[in-house]
Amino acid sequence: MNPLTILLPLLLSPLLLGVINKTKALLAGRRGPRWFQVYYDLARLLGKGTVYSQTSSWVLRLNPAVGLACLSVALLLIPAAGFSSALPFSGDLLLLTGLLALCRYSTILAALDTGSSFEGMGASREAFFSCLTEPILLIVLLGLSHVASSNSLNELLRFPSQAWGTNGAALVFWAVALFILLLTENSRVPVDDPNTHLELTMIHEVMILDYSGPDLAYVEYTASLKLWVFASVLTQILLPNRLEGLGGALSFLAGVALIGVAVGLVESVMARVKLDRVPALLMGAAIMAVLGLIQVLKVGL
Repeated sequence: MNPLTILLPLLLSPLLLGVINKTKALLAGRRGPRWFQVYYDLARLLGKGTVYSQTSSWVLRLNPAVGLACLSVALLLIPAAGFSSALPFSGDLLLLTGLLALCRYSTILAALDTGSSFEGMGASREAFFSCLTEPILLIVLLGLSHVASSNSLNELLRFPSQAWGTNGAALVFWAVALFILLLTENSRVPVDDPNTHLELTMIHEVMILDYSGPDLAYVEYTASLKLWVFASVLTQILLPNRLEGLGGALSFLAGVALIGVAVGLVESVMARVKLDRVPALLMGAAIMAVLGLIQVLKVGL
């Protein structure tokens, strides 16, 4: 274990959001926000007070801590920057998917706890899309475990670079599927627009409308950690280098930054699709994940 596997996401995950926002601004011909604007926003929220609805209970207050705890533990399971994960063990890929599911479940419960039909609408959409995204993530991780001949994320995400020669098609399918999952799980365009406040388009933002002050800062920071988790996994699939030390850290950070640029590019050239089109998009990701798994199994045979 190396401290960088934990320190990098804890310190730099808000900067990934800054990369996305800056990319969108540059492509639109604007100067855009500062690179570290997200840090300033989080610090400003931490200095404010909190306001709770009289209809809410301890469920709403507990959710920011639950989400932050889930994503912090998830980071302990993922190797990064050429170093091993902090808590590697056999079958930890199931714990990763479980932690992501628990974080989502807590957010849905908190949205329902407010007693607002508006937030309940967002919770319903989030629950529906999660039924489609979680099987795709499991298929991709199980396929990668077959390639790496291990069911531990520490080995699964550090498979030999020679695997691209024998399973290149499958890895491409899984990378595309994971990128679609990244956009969906983090409520990015074309699934959701994080900058909108229109009732017909909101999913994640509508579920956190009752948060303010430090609680909202924790929720937003947790969202940046979740984005980092998916970007980290995708980076290590696309760039399976084995550089150690400073070289490995720099190459890993460059890959994560490129994922952020790609997200900004997608949000700049695409519009948000209708809600009834999102299942079709996720079905395409599921087909790619299954095709990759079939290709790997045929190679294995």
